Amino acid sequence: MTMTPEKLQRLVAAVRAALAEDCLLADAPLGELCILVPRARIADVMLRLRDDPDVAMTQLMDVCGADYPERPERFDVVYHLLSLRHNWRLRVKVETDEASLVPSVTGVYSAAGWFERECWDMYGVMFSGHPDLRRILTDYGFEGHPLRKDFPLVGHVEVRYDDEQKRIVYEPVKMPQDFRNFDFLSPWEGMTDVMRLPGDEKAGEPEAKR
Repeated sequence: MTMTPEKLQRLVAAVRAALAEDCLLADAPLGELCILVPRARIADVMLRLRDDPDVAMTQLMDVCGADYPERPERFDVVYHLLSLRHNWRLRVKVETDEASLVPSVTGVYSAAGWFERECWDMYGVMFSGHPDLRRILTDYGFEGHPLRKDFPLVGHVEVRYDDEQKRIVYEPVKMPQDFRNFDFLSPWEGMTDVMRLPGDEKAGEPEAKR
């Protein structure tokens, strides 16, 4: 939601007043405010953004990730906040790597529980203090994190439910022969003179006779 310049300036001033030195960077290239905050301070930052009446970010709408493998701290953890009182939104980012822990914000926003699990599952970002940090979207025994830029696109194992064994089984990928051979001949080109459709006889007539 793009805000008017006046409203955006109000939000910038309120956020800077609430966070002071914890607001490392603020940018709004498309009329949507995005701030960068220290990773270790994220839980305290969220508490202040929620409880400060001039900001009043009472709802956490989403937590997602972004991967930039060329950076030393390759991941962005992105929090999307909403204020119902002021009708404005805020995007908060922290940077982290594969080994560093990001403090969980579940103590501030209970909705962060599943969102942080998704971020861990898809990107491998670890959250300290999370009450139940485990996979939520991938299958049992899944290895790796699918939204990382270096995640392989081709696998060698498929998973399915075996009705006889009554459990999930892993086995080498199988491609039945029917799916390996394709007839790329157009069905129209494959028609013979014996298999003509009504109206096909007009295709060979001179223009004057049509």
